[in-house]
Amino acid sequence: MSGNETEHLGTGLKVRHLTMMGLGSAIGAGLFLGTGTGIRTAGPAILLSYAIAGVLVVLVMRMLAEMAAALPSSGSFSTYAEEGIGRWAGFTLGWVYWFTLIMVLGVELTGASSIVHSWIPAVPQWTVALTLIAFFAAVNLVGVRNFGEFEFWFAALKVAVIVVFLVVGTALVFGLLPGTEPVGFTNLLGEGGFAPNGVGQVAAGLLVVVFAFGGIEIVTIAAAESDDPQRSIAAAARSVVWRIMLFYVGSVAIMVLVLPWNSPALLAGPFVAVLELANIPGLALMMEIVVVVALMSAFNANIYGTSRMAFSLAQRGDGPPSLTHVSRQDVPVTAVLVSVVFALVSVLLNWLLPDQLLGLLLNAVGSSLVVIWIVIAISQLRLRRRLEAEGLLTVRVWGFPYLSWLTLALLVGLVGLMLTDDAARAQVFATAVLVGIVVAIYVTRERVRARRGRLAPHR
Repeated sequence: MSGNETEHLGTGLKVRHLTMMGLGSAIGAGLFLGTGTGIRTAGPAILLSYAIAGVLVVLVMRMLAEMAAALPSSGSFSTYAEEGIGRWAGFTLGWVYWFTLIMVLGVELTGASSIVHSWIPAVPQWTVALTLIAFFAAVNLVGVRNFGEFEFWFAALKVAVIVVFLVVGTALVFGLLPGTEPVGFTNLLGEGGFAPNGVGQVAAGLLVVVFAFGGIEIVTIAAAESDDPQRSIAAAARSVVWRIMLFYVGSVAIMVLVLPWNSPALLAGPFVAVLELANIPGLALMMEIVVVVALMSAFNANIYGTSRMAFSLAQRGDGPPSLTHVSRQDVPVTAVLVSVVFALVSVLLNWLLPDQLLGLLLNAVGSSLVVIWIVIAISQLRLRRRLEAEGLLTVRVWGFPYLSWLTLALLVGLVGLMLTDDAARAQVFATAVLVGIVVAIYVTRERVRARRGRLAPHR
């Protein structure tokens, strides 16, 4: 089988598909439900946390886009780690990412199936979960263009809801709706000021929000299956980043302007809390539907991400060869089915494992995103001059190498910040253990291969 994966995987994803896939993965339940936790932590100053996290994501995405436009690969950052650092780094990053997404799939599906079950209690939750898994397996097997179209409309619904939220929220801020008064900056600066819990809580808020941006890296995984990878990745990376910044920062700005930061309603459900002020009927059910769509859109995109990463790893000799099998629709069918099966296993773990054990697994997922971003930064620093010499650069990181080094320093600083927080420290240690296990598997495999190589001539 050829090492050029674009000969085997389908093409047909367009810029709009890639853009919406990135948005679909990043705009999940974290935005719709989790934003209230960040506001409770830092007060209105959470806006600074989102802005800092957003700048960090812009820098990391630019680095990733530079490499992806030059070397389109369904292995994305795993491939670039292998090229820039070494085979062990590509193996480790690829399988850590795969494990991370598999665990996330379980959480997403458990959350969505529990909400759907609450609508139709006569149908067991496990039946709902199985039905959803079967449906999304089918979506991922029908061909990449159809998958991209499906994900486009799925993500578009979420984006439409956020746009409506921003419009209604702005109208509430300026008192443009019937029966409302302009709120001005009363909530933003009252109730203890802009940073009621102290400026230090901006850092604590950063730990809450930085992981909300996870998911946009799937754009570069999908680039290998676009019609024109070089042009597509540049356009998609640009639009995904500014749209996510607008949606996240804009939504949070509306929340802290319209309601006091310490309002219990914000913690329970920030979007519902704001929209209830507009007296929209049937709001709670509408937001439940949106949350299910958000979870399912992210689930759909993550099945895609896990299958393509597994396919790429297998092509590079770092996974079972059967994972490279491609259907007549140019879909890595075995890799998709394996991801679906493990998603089901992950759902079962969510239901069967004691909270403490499940917490350990989810903690390992918690900071793996930071590990991936750090390796992306190191890979870009090591590959830049080679790609430039080979004339492959169509997207460039600004201010190289200074901004690249600054990004790496900020990411290392983020790890240092995590070590000062009890919950985040547990995540760092759990992720370190996960990375250590994967590296150990790589080293063991290489030793076994070397031993077999030495023994082969004597047989």
